[in-house]
Amino acid sequence: MSGSLTGLITHKARVQSLYKRSLRMLENWYDRREVYRYYAVLMRQRFDENKKISDIRIAKDLIAKGEAELFDKQHWHPRKFPESPGGVAYGREVPPPDWVLDYWHPLEKAQYPEYFARREQRKKEYVKLWEEKYGKDSTFTPH
Repeated sequence: MSGSLTGLITHKARVQSLYKRSLRMLENWYDRREVYRYYAVLMRQRFDENKKISDIRIAKDLIAKGEAELFDKQHWHPRKFPESPGGVAYGREVPPPDWVLDYWHPLEKAQYPEYFARREQRKKEYVKLWEEKYGKDSTFTPH
């Protein structure tokens, strides 16, 4: 989509989004590749027929009709990529928390000396910032 900070989407981006969503919808309906390609070519032809329209009112009307048609013809059970939200593997692999690295064996830490030296330095900086903001805790014992 558009990379603007205001959230406005250009006409070109709306057309591109509609085209991509239309192709995804066709993938949901047609599982055989040659049948999908046939309907994808027909879909591209429909978009190419309206490529030269310069009147923005007509173009906006075509976009609205296209999005309505896409909504009417959407698949009842669309495919999802495994790692995307709603996919079978979404959120399956949970990244380990940072404190796990504190329990690495010294021989494991020795394989990455620069990383662990920088990590220890940043931990000290974090504790210093914490103490400046919230005060020193007498019950706190660092690792």
